[in-house]
Amino acid sequence: MTTALKIVGGVALLIVVLFGLAVTIVPRFLDRIYYRGPAGDHFDGERFFNPGGDDDTFRPPAGGSRAGFLWRYLAKRDGRPPWPDSVAVSPSKPPARVEGERMLVTWIGHATVLVQTNGLNILTDPIWSERTGPWGRGPKRVAAPGVRFEDLPKIDLVLVSHNHYDHMDLPTLQRLWQRDRPAIVTSLGNDTVLRSAGVPATALDWGESARLTGTGLMREERPCDPDPWCPGDRAQVQAAPVHHWGSRWFADRNRALWSGFVLRLGVSGKVFFAGDTGYKTDWVAEARRFGPYRLAILPIGAFRFVPGQMGIASHMGPIDAVRAFVELDAAAALPVHWGTFRLSFEGYDTPPKMLAALMRCTGADPARFAGHGIGQAFDAPPAKAPRTPLDLSRLPACANSPEVKALP
Repeated sequence: MTTALKIVGGVALLIVVLFGLAVTIVPRFLDRIYYRGPAGDHFDGERFFNPGGDDDTFRPPAGGSRAGFLWRYLAKRDGRPPWPDSVAVSPSKPPARVEGERMLVTWIGHATVLVQTNGLNILTDPIWSERTGPWGRGPKRVAAPGVRFEDLPKIDLVLVSHNHYDHMDLPTLQRLWQRDRPAIVTSLGNDTVLRSAGVPATALDWGESARLTGTGLMREERPCDPDPWCPGDRAQVQAAPVHHWGSRWFADRNRALWSGFVLRLGVSGKVFFAGDTGYKTDWVAEARRFGPYRLAILPIGAFRFVPGQMGIASHMGPIDAVRAFVELDAAAALPVHWGTFRLSFEGYDTPPKMLAALMRCTGADPARFAGHGIGQAFDAPPAKAPRTPLDLSRLPACANSPEVKALP
């Protein structure tokens, strides 16, 4: 055998070995195991699932292949309406603390909300990064955070709904942990991702609770009996079912759980944070059991992937958000998950315009479920504030009105 043939044979053998190693190692590296536990009604022993069925969250939103959809999206060849490169934001500076029953709420952008009440500062799904995606890539922020990070008051409690990059932003969570050492509550398996970034967190299954006291966070599957509010509590967090999915890579789908949160704040009342979800009556009915709510934080954006679409399985549009708002029976709601990162097809301000039109059409005060602008703080009304009920029977006709259907 000549030297050339030996070299070619050696290179070929090396390629075969490397390919074998790649096939063996790379999928396991990408398919990370975040959680181990017994199978149940939303965990099959390996992956989590939506009890109402997962088929609708696995299909590409606009039909065809996921690769094709992603390529059209990145190449901007999907015919979507234009978005601004940036929008003007006037950041606010929240107070250090808000005492008593007053509840001051500031939308910081996307699903990030600052809730201040009874001496507590609480953040939901915090993200201050310029981009949302792996390796610093992905959709770029068009709206600056409504509160500069350096103006953020000391945070006591952080809620992380699931592990998508626009909700679990590790650089932001690392900064918060290093600065404030807040209590962090998330869903099963996501604590593994956070811990790998040096951020400790308490992970809850649906229905499980954690109590924030003066000495820290205590995980507790059963609240105090007979009164859920325990002596010394500052806040209680209960993980609640929603309809979504989770992944940090393509291969680790649903290795970690997704949740909404019921937030009990003693004399200040209750807040429901939906995280990221599509509309399903089962999770809405379950969440309603733990009301009444003073405030519901509900997503209204990233609902359109083809012209005219009004919702997808894993994201609520304004029509489904109105349904959820009515069925949750909250005194007020804050619409989030729109206008910060471009994740879908609809126009930049289509979600709030559509929401306002639907609220007017159903005969309710639009201010009960209305955007307050990034960085604009507002006072949440008491849970028992007088209010005019919404007529959901009018919603289908409202959704088909010329005003709503004309929105891009």
